[in-house]
Amino acid sequence: MTGSGDASEAGRAAEAAARKSYGKLVAWLATQTRDVAAAEDALAEAFASALETWPRTGVPRVPEAWLLAAARRRAIDAARRAKTRFGAEREIVMRIEELHAEAGRDGVHGDERLGLIFACAHPAIDAGARAPLILQTILGFDAATIASAFLVSPASMGQRLVRAKRKIRDAGIPFAVPDAAELPARLDAVLDAVYAVFTQGWADPAGVDPKSRGLTEEAIWLARLLVNVLPDEPETAGLAALMLYAEARRAARRTPAGDFIPLSEQDTAAWNAALIAEAEALILKAAGHRRPGRFQIEAAVQSAHVDRRRTGRTDWPAIATLYEALYALTSSMVVAINRAVAIGEATGAKAGLAALEAACDAERLAAYQPYWAARAELLARNGDVSAAHIAYDRAIGLETDPALRRFLQGRQGSLDRLP
Repeated sequence: MTGSGDASEAGRAAEAAARKSYGKLVAWLATQTRDVAAAEDALAEAFASALETWPRTGVPRVPEAWLLAAARRRAIDAARRAKTRFGAEREIVMRIEELHAEAGRDGVHGDERLGLIFACAHPAIDAGARAPLILQTILGFDAATIASAFLVSPASMGQRLVRAKRKIRDAGIPFAVPDAAELPARLDAVLDAVYAVFTQGWADPAGVDPKSRGLTEEAIWLARLLVNVLPDEPETAGLAALMLYAEARRAARRTPAGDFIPLSEQDTAAWNAALIAEAEALILKAAGHRRPGRFQIEAAVQSAHVDRRRTGRTDWPAIATLYEALYALTSSMVVAINRAVAIGEATGAKAGLAALEAACDAERLAAYQPYWAARAELLARNGDVSAAHIAYDRAIGLETDPALRRFLQGRQGSLDRLP
């Protein structure tokens, strides 16, 4: 222990432990109990006990070890009660007690997160619940946060998550990386979820949101782990490369005052050369398998942008070609918008607008800010100032990031200076 403490110190320590180790603790407990919900409940009780105990006793030297021990005791008690009430097998309790020594006094031995991730992505789990379940169990996101990201109501998401956890328990789904025959059916959901973790953190460039802090690092760690465990799956390398390219540009995304800098205007000297080199090696390794996929193509787009460090210019025709291939593969509206922007840069604003209007339904995307920002930029470059003003109004009204809003307002203001 660090000595007697206070409530604020205990709260900060518990929050730090949750950010750093929530997924690892849940995964370890769930692997032993075979019950994700029970593991989460036990850990929640352990955190509640910490907030009550640590102000009196002081924060432990290794908070995660304290939390794991407390959660394990609660899981054992819950299993015993379940045996009394519902006839649960005594083996559950015995397994937890026998494995008590596996968690050392100074931390959690081993990392079961990858096994838990693949359990959450099992084909027996409803497809719409797999990525949300991984976000909750590994990162501790609440149902409301996940529901917002997946555009469903919190109540519906909560029910979906409860059903998925019950399915893992009742079906005895294993907590392990599947063999080669089962892997393709589950890998896509895992990669999507890891990328969702990354984008959640990427959306907080200044690192001021406690819920987002550290998520990009966590996602990159998971992606690197997937590359090591699944070296013959090129999409794992593609995903890792994609995230590393993006993370390499973090320091160049904002001015010291916090203003947004678009990719095309970023100082390439501020990009992280080590992360770029790692990404380049990964995308080269993936290409050697000759099995292109979504994440590999997205990483190739980023590689083309990165090449500006060497040439001093952006190869927009190459980027437009890559987006064409990606759109053919995914039919994604997000890709369609990026493809239109790239065509506009490579061929001209008129061609970019035509591509945007052919692929995107303005009514369907009425509340999608990137569509209106891209449309505004293409209209402005095509000389349609009045329509560009309207599109910028829509984009500015939909933008929640103050720095991006200021950037869009500046672009709109420049319309009046066009010849």
